[in-house]
This record gives sequence, structure tokens and C-alpha cells, in this order.
Amino acid sequence: MLDALVIAPHPDDAELGMGGTIALMLAQGLRVGVLDLTDGEPTPLGSPSLRAEETAAATAVLALSWRENLGLPNRRLRATLAARAALAGVIRRTRPRWLFAPYGVDAHPDHTAATRLVEAARFWAKLTKCDLPGEPWHPERIYSYFSVHLKLIRQPAFVVDISSTWEIKNRCLSCYASQFPPTATKPTTLDRVKTAAAWWGSMIGTAYGEPFASREPVALRGFTDLF
Repeated sequence: MLDALVIAPHPDDAELGMGGTIALMLAQGLRVGVLDLTDGEPTPLGSPSLRAEETAAATAVLALSWRENLGLPNRRLRATLAARAALAGVIRRTRPRWLFAPYGVDAHPDHTAATRLVEAARFWAKLTKCDLPGEPWHPERIYSYFSVHLKLIRQPAFVVDISSTWEIKNRCLSCYASQFPPTATKPTTLDRVKTAAAWWGSMIGTAYGEPFASREPVALRGFTDLF
């Protein structure tokens, strides 16, 4: 059903980490879905209803046709057996070729828990003779996007050119006004996101880029896949 399933601890993490890549994949005809694990609440300026409205607005900007929320607890996200089964069930239902998960080194416990949960659910999703719904399915790869709370110097496996979709990413992030409110202090969070995207773009000779990590080898059919 899906080519790519992007799994996010909270609404806005998928957009922060790979909003430009999501828009690019959709423009290239790939089937992309986003699964938010929690509603992201409580936060200082948010509420469950407001976050749902913001998420719906960002989803419309990205033109996503598939987005769901797994309903796990924010701030207390854990890779429990119950959470693993719930996520494995979604993987078996959507049957993605690739999974995208948060980078596993982070200060935010929800983000590191999400990474462990995705890895475990990927394995469980292929099991036979079990009580999981649907047919067994094993995504080919897990790729990690960077939406981290640490000032890390990251070494990605590859960087995606998002020059053509940067404005879409910027607009969908602007939908999350409760999380990225305008402030008198500069640079704002969105300023820093733009600066980071421009820096990653400069590393590959483009205007904007998004980095990704991979614990498994990335396959190429030949050097014509590179630019």
C-alpha cells in the first residue's frame, strides 16, 4: 500500500526531520504515509484539539493522503510489547517498502524510545503463527531522519536535495504555531531549521538538503545514481 511509512514520536517531528523529502517523494509519485505515535501533548501553548488542527493543516500542505496517530502516551513513550504489537499491526496493514524513524541518539526519551519501538515492530511484523492482524510483512530498510534535541555534529549516510520542496517544508512547519511561535529573540526555531537545511544543501552543492542515517548498507545500481 505504501512505499514509505514515516514514524514520528510527535506531530511535527516528521516535518522537521524530513518534510522536504516527504514532499519530494510525493511529487515523484511515491506513496508516503506518516504515523504519529502520540498527540504531543501537553505542551506550554498547545492542547490536543489545537495540535490536531495544526497537524491537519500541515498534512494538507504536504498533500498526504495517509496519516494516522497510534495514540501512545506523550512524555511516557516506551517500546512496550503492547506498543510493539500496535505498530507491527500498522506495518502489516500498510506494507511499506521503507520505514523512516527518528535518529536513535537524542536527549528526548520519546525519540529514543520511538527508534527502539520501530526496530522491534519491524521484526515483529514479519512473524508467522502469531495473533497480529494481517499478513506478515518485512520492510526492506529503516532510514533515520534527524529531529534531535542534541547539538550533534552528525555524519549522515546520504543527503537528499530538497531545493525544489523547501517552501513546502517551510509552510507545513509554519502550521505548528503552538510549537514554533513567533518570538522577539533571533534566530527562531524555524530560522535554525532553514539555516541547517541550507548548510546540508551546501554539503552536496544544492540550496537545501535533509540528512539521513542508515545502520544497514545503502544499495546503488551504479554511479549514475549519484550526482
